[in-house]
Order: sequence, then structure tokens, then C-alpha cells
Amino acid sequence: GRAAATGDYLLLLNDDTTPADKFFIRNNGQIPDAAKDPDGWKITVEGEVDKTLELTLGQLKQRFPAQTHRMVLECGGNGRAFFTPPGRGNQWTNGGIGCAEWTGVKLADVLHAAGLQDSAKFTGSWGTDPHLSGDPAKRAISRGNVLAKSLEPHTMIVWAMNGQPLPNINGGP
Repeated sequence: GRAAATGDYLLLLNDDTTPADKFFIRNNGQIPDAAKDPDGWKITVEGEVDKTLELTLGQLKQRFPAQTHRMVLECGGNGRAFFTPPGRGNQWTNGGIGCAEWTGVKLADVLHAAGLQDSAKFTGSWGTDPHLSGDPAKRAISRGNVLAKSLEPHTMIVWAMNGQPLPNINGGP
């Protein structure tokens, strides 16, 4: 059958909503320690904005309207083992994809609250994950977006996956 030919792991993708314990994990840095107080975790918006905005997760939940959407998330390296020429990194065949219910706020709402300037063209996102080398002087990878993508209504800062707090291994809190 198909599962035997392509790997039993594809059966993990059979659910309409992928459970967190079956969701793929891909990190470009080391896993940070879990937040002791998730609602106290802070996000800072700075750069091409009128004012630097620092908000705790608790403030994000209170200040901006929450939304939940069931959406697919796929790793950009999904299928990398099939690339010609070969790509660097984890040589995935298939499986770096899942569909979860994500709860959070629109990134656009947060950017507009900081006073997004016309000169802004891209976002940059840095977390607390240590660099893969463990060197504290090196930053872990940043994955930003072109501004148009950041302003789409389904681009979110999320804190929940399938109605539960976002697991640390998946980027929580």
C-alpha cells in the first residue's frame, strides 16, 4: 500500500486537525527553556515604527482581538531530500507539514498599534532560542516576511495550538 511505499509516518497526517503530539518539529536553533510565566513572556516591536511597543503575552491577549483558524503549516524544507542539487539541512523526505487550530492575534494589529511607518518593507523575527552552536554571541535564525504577508489577516502571533497552550517545542509560549 501507499503507506508502506512512502513510510508509515505519513499515517500521522491522516487527522483533519493534526494533534500536537503528532505535529512536526523543526528548529533552527537549540530549544529554549520553557517560560516559567507564559503570560509574562514579552514581545517587542521596534524598527520602522513610530514607537517601540513592548507587550507581555497577557497584554496581547487582553489588548487585541483573538482569532482561531485551522491552517496548514509546512516547513520550507519539506521534501528537501528530493532536491536537485541537494539542499543543505535536515534531509526530510515528506512529513514536515501539519494542520492545526491556531489561536492568537493578527500580526497586522500589533504592527499598526506600534505605528507602522511607510518605510517598513519586511519584518524580522527573533526568539529566545540559542544559536545551534550554543554560542550566546550568535543569534539564532530569523524568519521574517515581506510586509504584505505580515499584514494578511491570517498571519498571526499565536499562543495556542488546538485549544491548548502552544508547546515550547513548537515555539511556545
